[in-house]
Amino acid sequence: MPDTDAADRSPNPIDLHVGARVRMRRKFLGVSQEKLADALGLTFQQVQKYERGTNRISASKLFEIGRFLQAPPGYFFEGLNENVGAPGFAESESEQFVHGFLMTGEGIELATLFPKLSGRQRRRILELVRTLADEDRED
Repeated sequence: MPDTDAADRSPNPIDLHVGARVRMRRKFLGVSQEKLADALGLTFQQVQKYERGTNRISASKLFEIGRFLQAPPGYFFEGLNENVGAPGFAESESEQFVHGFLMTGEGIELATLFPKLSGRQRRRILELVRTLADEDRED
């Protein structure tokens, strides 16, 4: 049996993107992995694998997920660069960081609540975050 390298076993960038969008939508709606799994007739471990991109989501299952999460199937592909997987394509480090942060519970909650603040409050919070980030760099 031929030896495969790690690159052959890593998730496809499209599966990673779709899984991340499933996770983001699920968290945005406050739905647990268990609740989504029950609605789809799956285990929560399978939902975890979908969200991590380690298991590919079939078209029919993506349709079911979209129906349960109240999102059209195309939602899960939004923001997907057409060049993903093309030779030379690489998401910048800052894009990866922002995307990763927005996939966390804190990132989703912050993105949901921040627009509800007044412009003055947003500027003050941004100033506080800049100050804290500068303090961390100095330490």
